[in-house]
Amino acid sequence: MRIIADFHIHTKYSRAVSKDMDLEHIAMFADKKGINVVGTGDFTHPKWCSELKEKLVEAEPGLYKLKKGNFKVRFILSCEISNIYTKNGKCRKIHSVILMPSLKSVELFNKRLVLIGNVASDGRPIIGMDVKDLLALSLEIDKKSIFIPAHIWTPWFSLFGSMSGFDSIEECFEELTPYIRVMETGLSSSPEMNWRLSLLDNITLISNSDSHSGEKLGREANVFQTELSYIHLYDILVNRDLKKFLYTIEFYPEEGKYHYDGHRDCKVNLSPVESNKLNNMCPVCKKKLTVGVLNRVERLADRGEKEALKIGLVPFKSMMPLKEIISGLYGVKSATKKVNELYELLVSKYGTEFGVLLDISLEQFKQDGFSEIGEYIEAVREGRVSKIPGYDGEYGVIKIIKKSK
Repeated sequence: MRIIADFHIHTKYSRAVSKDMDLEHIAMFADKKGINVVGTGDFTHPKWCSELKEKLVEAEPGLYKLKKGNFKVRFILSCEISNIYTKNGKCRKIHSVILMPSLKSVELFNKRLVLIGNVASDGRPIIGMDVKDLLALSLEIDKKSIFIPAHIWTPWFSLFGSMSGFDSIEECFEELTPYIRVMETGLSSSPEMNWRLSLLDNITLISNSDSHSGEKLGREANVFQTELSYIHLYDILVNRDLKKFLYTIEFYPEEGKYHYDGHRDCKVNLSPVESNKLNNMCPVCKKKLTVGVLNRVERLADRGEKEALKIGLVPFKSMMPLKEIISGLYGVKSATKKVNELYELLVSKYGTEFGVLLDISLEQFKQDGFSEIGEYIEAVREGRVSKIPGYDGEYGVIKIIKKSK
């Protein structure tokens, strides 16, 4: 069966997250969007972990469902941890996503982690230990845990980030490098950008929403052809059974908040070529620019763009959330009543948001009286968009280009 999975989300116990991000609302949004497997997020938080034990029951091996309600989605136990520490004379800030196959393993992991840092302060706790030691701890607790360096190019908090990251996997994880099998590419990069680095050739690259609200679930996701169970997902991700990894669903990377270089306070948004000419200094205030994802990829890449296209093992589809597409059609903000009414109508008719975005043909839209929105969805599928790249924490702008008649 086709499985759409979004492993990395946050809950009401994390900072800057909607208070509606409880299990029931997450399940409701996941079902509406057509997500089959969603991360629980934040399993290190004591109150959230208690809710997981109270409200979830194992449905298939290693996957859980709500005890109450007729929700279809399955939950996979997940968390994100922020490691802040000093290594090789530099402050490192690395975020990682961890997946666990059982609540028993989660409890054992949490008991160890509480001795190291304050896990109750935030759903994404800050731990002052080397991220390599966190990897070792997760594997000690459960050999089938999946350790995933998160949004690996984000400038401030990632493995390869320009402000606090490393230049190689080995520099970070040393002798434990062979246990890094999966990485999350993040909203500001695309798979083809990552294919430019030979050091990622044996890494399974995944995409997740890192959602802080129900509306953002599935803005990036992974599509598999497999059965529902933790071990089936483990085999695809860790053992690289890539024949069952159909594709990833991607943001246009230019829409991500850190694609280009820049300085938000001065409204300076620069391509790598432009910022490198300025020695990465802001032309307005003369302070250092935030070096973005595209620039960082180009610095570490050992392949050109054309060569990289021959490398890709897992295809991808660049997509926009349905409400963003509808807002482009109407020329209004995505939170308006008009947008929501058409969104609900389409989802009601075709089953799920991903059903609308991925499965329904233009001809079908036309037959059903949805010609205009069908043409906009087709434009996004074909990449007919204009792009103003995001920078220094500002989202980029993607506009749909209609076919000329």
